[in-house]
Amino acid sequence: MLDAIPASEFEAISSCLSASALASGEIVCRPGERIARIYFPTSCVLSVVTVMQNGDAVEIGTYGREGMSGAAVVLGSTSAPSQMLCQVPGETLSLPVEDFSRVLAVAPVLDALARRYTRALFNFMGQSVACNRLHETAERCARWLALTHDRVPTDEFSLTQEFLAMMLGVHRPSVSLAAGALQNAGFIKYTRGRVTIVDRKGLEEVACECYGIGAAEFERALSLA
Repeated sequence: MLDAIPASEFEAISSCLSASALASGEIVCRPGERIARIYFPTSCVLSVVTVMQNGDAVEIGTYGREGMSGAAVVLGSTSAPSQMLCQVPGETLSLPVEDFSRVLAVAPVLDALARRYTRALFNFMGQSVACNRLHETAERCARWLALTHDRVPTDEFSLTQEFLAMMLGVHRPSVSLAAGALQNAGFIKYTRGRVTIVDRKGLEEVACECYGIGAAEFERALSLA
């Protein structure tokens, strides 16, 4: 998103940005909390999860280097309806919400992209609801890995089975079977909490249709055409 805006708008926002590193599982914002900062991930991936009263959680959305967090802010809210945490560790740029709102007032391209990205994110969430209900765990696992691979700068990234189980809303044995099948097929290598994408084309082919739908949605949102 930052690459897509004019130089004048990037100059306006860059003076407010600060770089930091986020660890895997680090909570950025809890449900009901005031949103303090907007994040533009550069190599990390942020996950939005819904947490139930019994502690069970399932992912409903992600932010990567293609975009930004803060959908609620773009829609005029000041608090987070869900929990946001770091899914894949790495670097991010961020700025205070107040500075972000000030910059949007003088950056029409960024403002338009932020709104289009937010719309794409909600469409993605709707697709995810159908995906979680209708598609097999192995298909959803392949989709999730392909989507995450899009958002990190290398073919290898940190990921535990416990975390992947939470992202997919299933129990760990189901994740073990799904990841094992993908590894046996030669699409990935999965060992000691790290995933390596070996055959990206093959991974996409076994992923459910929701991967392509979601990827196209974000591509359209960030196009200036």
